[in-house]
Amino acid sequence: MELMSPTDSMFLIAETREHPFHVGGLALYEPPAGAGGDFVRELHEDMVSHTDFQPVFRKRPSTILGAIANVGWSYDDEVDLDYHLRRSALPSPGRVRDLLELTSRLHGSLLDRHRPLWEAHLIEGLADGRFAVYTKMHHSLIDGVSALKLLMRTLSEDPDDTAVRVPWTLPRRHRPRQSSSLARTVADTVGSVAGLAPSTVKLARAALLEQQLTLPFSAPKTMFNVKIGGARRVAAQSWPLERFQRIARATGFTVNDVVLAVCGGALRGYLLDQDALPERSLIAMVPVSLRSEHEADAGGNLVGSVLCNLGTDLEDPADRLTVVGESMRGNKKVFSELPRIQALALSAMMIAPLGLTALPGFVGATSPPFNLVISNVPGPRQPLYWKGARLDGNYPLSIALDGQAMNITLANNADNLDFGLVGCRRSVPHLQRMLSQLEDSLKALEVASGV
Repeated sequence: MELMSPTDSMFLIAETREHPFHVGGLALYEPPAGAGGDFVRELHEDMVSHTDFQPVFRKRPSTILGAIANVGWSYDDEVDLDYHLRRSALPSPGRVRDLLELTSRLHGSLLDRHRPLWEAHLIEGLADGRFAVYTKMHHSLIDGVSALKLLMRTLSEDPDDTAVRVPWTLPRRHRPRQSSSLARTVADTVGSVAGLAPSTVKLARAALLEQQLTLPFSAPKTMFNVKIGGARRVAAQSWPLERFQRIARATGFTVNDVVLAVCGGALRGYLLDQDALPERSLIAMVPVSLRSEHEADAGGNLVGSVLCNLGTDLEDPADRLTVVGESMRGNKKVFSELPRIQALALSAMMIAPLGLTALPGFVGATSPPFNLVISNVPGPRQPLYWKGARLDGNYPLSIALDGQAMNITLANNADNLDFGLVGCRRSVPHLQRMLSQLEDSLKALEVASGV
C-alpha cells in the first residue's frame, strides 16, 4: 500500500453521491475516407489488445486495518478491461443530442472505488457516421489539463498513422520528485500565507482604492449558487477560433477576454430567459497565466486563479467586453507585481471559500465567493488523428459543486474552440439553450466590433 498525498485524500473525502469528483472528456471522431462499417469494431479490438497498464490506471483507494479509508492506494495486478472499456451504440436515429444525453448520464455516475478509478466508453451509432469516446478519471488520479495532454499523446498529426495508442499504456511524463513530508507541506503552506503580509497594504489599495483586484464574496446570488443534486446534464459545441481572433484584433483585447465576454453575454441571455438575472454582474473564477508581458519569453510558469467581472449587467456587448478586459487586466496586474510564492498563495485564498460549502447552511446563508468557473485549457494546435480518424471535437467536462451548479470549460482544437458545459440537472434547466445563447452572444459582439 502507498500513502496518499493530502490533496488526493481531500478529493476522495469530499466526494458524495451529489458531488462526483471525476474529470471527463468527450472526443468526437470522423472515420477516415473509405472506412467500412466494421471500423469501430476493429478499433475496439485494437484497444482491448493493450493490456499493459501503467500504475495510475491500476490504482484504487485502500483501507488501513480494514476501516480507515482515503489515506492509501492499492495497485491491482489484474485490471478487468471489459469493465473499464465499454462499447456502446446510440439508439436510432443517432443524433448528437442522443450522444450528449448518454454522456450526461455517464458523467453523473460515481466511479467504483473497488476498482481503478477510470472508465472509457467507445460510442458508435451517430447517423452521420462519426463515433465518440467519453472518458472519465477521478480527480485524485489526474487533473483536467493532464488528462487532456494524455489524450493528445494517443493521437498523431499524421492521418496515415494507423497505430492505435490508448491512455492506459502510456507512461506519465517525468516530473521532478516532490517531498511528501507533511512537515514540509505545512511549512510551505504557512510560508506562502505569511508571505502575503508584506504586500497587504498593496493588496488593500488595489482592491479598495484602485479597484483592480476582485475579491471573493462580491458576486450576487444566482440560480447557479445553490445546493445541487447528483444528476448532471452536459452540452457541447465547437466554434471557429478565427471568429474570436477577429474580434480580438479589432478591439485590442485578448482572445481569452473575448471568450469571457461571449460567456458573459450568453449567461445574461440565459438568465433573462429564466427571469433570474441579478442586477449586479456575475463574477467568474478564471484560471490564468500570471506572467506579465515582459516575462513572456522567460522560463517557468505562474498560473493561478483570478476573479473576473463578466459584465452581465450590461446590455451592450462592446461595453461588456471592455469591462471584462479591464477586469482581467487589473486583476492580473496585481498578481504579476507580487513575488511568485505570494501570487500563488493569494490565488489559493481566492478559491479557499469553496471549502466552506460543506458546512451546513453555508451555501444558502452567504453570498457566493464567485458564480461559476470558466476555464480555457490549452489543446492541440494541429489536426490530430487516431487510426486515421480525425479528431473533430474535444470537449472537456469538469465538476459541478454545491454553490457552483454550472461549469464552462473549453479547449482549442486545431482551428476550433470546443466548449464543454456541465450543469446540475435539477438546478440548471435546459442547459443546451446555453449553446444558442453563446452563438447569439458571439454574433452580437462581432457586429459591435465591426468584424
